[in-house]
Amino acid sequence: MSPFSHFLHELRLQHQIRQSELAELLGYEQSYISALEVGIKGPPNDEFVRKLITTMALAPSAQLELREAIAASDRKLALAADSPQSVYWMLKRLRDQLDNLHPLQVKMIQDALAMRSSLVEPSPEPVRRLKRRRREEATM
Repeated sequence: MSPFSHFLHELRLQHQIRQSELAELLGYEQSYISALEVGIKGPPNDEFVRKLITTMALAPSAQLELREAIAASDRKLALAADSPQSVYWMLKRLRDQLDNLHPLQVKMIQDALAMRSSLVEPSPEPVRRLKRRRREEATM
C-alpha cells in the first residue's frame, strides 16, 4: 500500500465515512476512491487534492502530511540527462530486484541514503600562519 493510499484510507476511517460517501462528497466514482485506496491508481491530480482538503477540512499539518504522502507515492522516476552512467546502472539493478528486496536490504538502502549528510567533506580549516620574530628579538 502506498503512503497516499494509506493516508486516504486512514482519513476516511477517522471521519467514519464509507468510500461511496467520500466519492459523493468529492464528486468522484466510488470505484475511483477504491482504486486510490488499494493503490491501483497512482496519486491523484491537484483538483482531487484541493477537493479533499476542502471537503475534509484538513488542518495545515494534515495537508502537509497529505502532500508528503503523495510525493512519496509517485511511482515514476526521471533522471537528469547529465546523470552519471553509474546512477543509471544502479537504478537498473534496483528495478530488476525491487520486488524481491528483503526488508533488511530496504533498511540498508535507507541508511545509506541517510549517510549523505555525513559524507560531505568538511571545509578545511584556515591555515594558521606564525608571525615571524624580528631578528633583534630572536637574538636576545
